[in-house]
Amino acid sequence: MTRYLLILIGGLLLGAIGTAYFLGAPRGRAMPGVRLVPPQSAGDTTGTVTVTVDEKFFDSVLGTIFHQLGPPQFQLSPNQPQANPQPAASQNSCGNIVLNPESDNVKTGVRLTGGKITVPLAFTGSYNVLTQCMQFKGTAQATVDLSFDQSKEIVYGQLNIEDVQLDQVPPIVSSLVTAFVRNTISQQLGAFEVLQVSHLALSLNIQASGGSVKARVKDVRAEIQEGAVKLYLTYDFSAERATPR
Repeated sequence: MTRYLLILIGGLLLGAIGTAYFLGAPRGRAMPGVRLVPPQSAGDTTGTVTVTVDEKFFDSVLGTIFHQLGPPQFQLSPNQPQANPQPAASQNSCGNIVLNPESDNVKTGVRLTGGKITVPLAFTGSYNVLTQCMQFKGTAQATVDLSFDQSKEIVYGQLNIEDVQLDQVPPIVSSLVTAFVRNTISQQLGAFEVLQVSHLALSLNIQASGGSVKARVKDVRAEIQEGAVKLYLTYDFSAERATPR
């Protein structure tokens, strides 16, 4: 009886500490560059290219990851985030999160609706609480904000966890495990590169004019439509005369 009372009290204390540390005070994260906004309805579209990406594209990318590379796995660690996700098959230690294609009618994917990029996530995992390895599964709802860093010529995405639901977790440690799950996903999937616009730079040789025309992306806007996202890339053009030999 004493042993079970100690486990109960310890679980309550760990849950309270974890909730206070990770969830008690929201900690804002600055996004790289400038947040992407829709283009002005009456704005100048000269030199602007539109790229449209629909939900099927994201489904294909995720399907390739799950079926050819394997479900990504992250170690549960509040202080030492893992640099890169590892295939689930390569790690069997206690204290991890494994992203799954779907669970409990929630399919991991990217949904474009209501002017937002939403990301439902399905996962399983385990966590060591008071020397016991506890298995759990759950789902999370997240949104993605886009930003553009002109100096690095990169469009970034930032994942914001809005809700986490866990199954198979005792109530006395539910808040602690939820906090660690939220923290792990936020740290290791939080900020990521979406597009390196430097790869979209142009260089055209105009021999008849004795020079070349170059163009680099100077501005990026985004518009979320139903089932698709549109990126508006505005180029800055310049010309260079060929050096006489």
